[in-house]
Amino acid sequence: MSSFNDDEQNVPASNSSNNNNNGASAAAAAAGTNNTNKPTLSVAGKVQLSVYKNETAPLEENRQQILLELTGAASAGDRPGLDLVAVLDVSGSMDGEKLSKMKTAMLFVIKKLSNIDRLSVVSFSDGAARLCPLRFVTEASQKEFKALVDGLVARGGTNITDGLRTGLKVLAGRRLAGGRVVSVMLMSDGQQTTGDARNVDVGNVPVYTFGFGADHDAALLDAVARKSMGGTFNYVQDGVNLSGPFSQLLAGLLTVVVQDLKLTVTPTQDEAVIEKVDPGSYPQQKAGESVTVSFGDLYSREVRKVIVDLVLPGTDAEYDSPVMDVEYSYSTPSKPFFSPPETQIIRRAGAADPDAVKPEVQTELARRMHAAMIGEARAMADGNNLGDAKDKIVEAQNALEDILEQSSPVVDMLRTELQQLLRLMKSQEMYEKQGRAYALSSETSHARQRFAARGDVGEVRLFATPRMDKYLEQAKIFDDNPDAPLPSADDDVKEEIAANPLAPIAGPIAFYIQAAIKALQAIEMLVTAAAQP
Repeated sequence: MSSFNDDEQNVPASNSSNNNNNGASAAAAAAGTNNTNKPTLSVAGKVQLSVYKNETAPLEENRQQILLELTGAASAGDRPGLDLVAVLDVSGSMDGEKLSKMKTAMLFVIKKLSNIDRLSVVSFSDGAARLCPLRFVTEASQKEFKALVDGLVARGGTNITDGLRTGLKVLAGRRLAGGRVVSVMLMSDGQQTTGDARNVDVGNVPVYTFGFGADHDAALLDAVARKSMGGTFNYVQDGVNLSGPFSQLLAGLLTVVVQDLKLTVTPTQDEAVIEKVDPGSYPQQKAGESVTVSFGDLYSREVRKVIVDLVLPGTDAEYDSPVMDVEYSYSTPSKPFFSPPETQIIRRAGAADPDAVKPEVQTELARRMHAAMIGEARAMADGNNLGDAKDKIVEAQNALEDILEQSSPVVDMLRTELQQLLRLMKSQEMYEKQGRAYALSSETSHARQRFAARGDVGEVRLFATPRMDKYLEQAKIFDDNPDAPLPSADDDVKEEIAANPLAPIAGPIAFYIQAAIKALQAIEMLVTAAAQP
């Protein structure tokens, strides 16, 4: 596939007159960055690892489930620049209110981007057209981007394949690429009329798809997103403004704290065997006994959870068993980071309860079962077995009552998700128009552990981050008055740092404190072992 190679390369100076970068220089200074967007802070502490496991296990052979949780740092003040390609449907069915809503949503995107970010716009109908190369978003280019979007006209068919390929060509030919976040945002309201976008090779580019209204091809857009690393399918029902769903994606892309995040687990020989590693839909590779999961980009305050199933062999004596090592790595614009291995200890004891499960592990297992049951219900409804599908949703509702943490906000949102899906299965016709898209967006969100719009962006906030909540409120105000001043992403960073000045250094400090504690614990274990006869 040929590619473009005319992306803009000269990064605007941080002291230029661009109204977007008033916060950029201040935020960069607060976060320890220079004008080339290279952080000077330690790269440690960008991700926090939490482990939930039983402290004891029986002496006989048994299975243990360990929950590993990676959380992105609270501060994204030293984020890398974003290269975003917006691939927009301008087919004839978009004419009128839909096209107007799309233009307003794109204006929100344009106004939120900063002068370290680049944007390219691709439109498609019967064919696709790249309307501009990747350009930095400055005060001058903002006006030009707005004029370009305002000039879009709806007509013709829906060649999603050509639109997606053109968007990928924009990113494939970049001359300025190192360390930058990349993403394709593809929106369509109809059925593809040429080719099959499922066959497009998206490579390592995250593709976020948005199905607008009742007539889009939800299965197609979901398949395209699932082929990419971390992409999600977002369903936007008729009558809902696009600014809200677009704002949620943008809130993530503008708060990427690390890239190429990986987690590796290694069982201790003769102490444990890894039976299964479940990271959702993220890819995993096995090397010897070690398993490595690749997550791609991680947003600020975003969480990735992995369930590891271990088999512990039988033993005669009580002792502290080192069952598994856990380590993770990631990249920042300055350099990669590799965490030291963290050994997980489980006490082998005769009094251990073989059925014990940590509440955090139980809730996560229930969420995964919940997502699987939504998938089963969707498959039944797709096969015109709507009665069985509704029974499966009711079964999923009943399963939620077995969770210990009934007051958890997650459990409440899971209930809401099932209630909405059951409502959309009232008839086969309603399912075809709304229910399938709702179910698919729910499935992709659970599989990615990443927010995705399900009909109305405010109904279910599973996996939403604090910045997403903020941008949703800003989008609502913007829809009411698009001419009103809108804070830039840099203004948002300034506000967050002002509210929590220690946020940029809290992660590194916590990391080194925890490392010191673990080192002392290891020394204590060695001393104790040496003192034993």
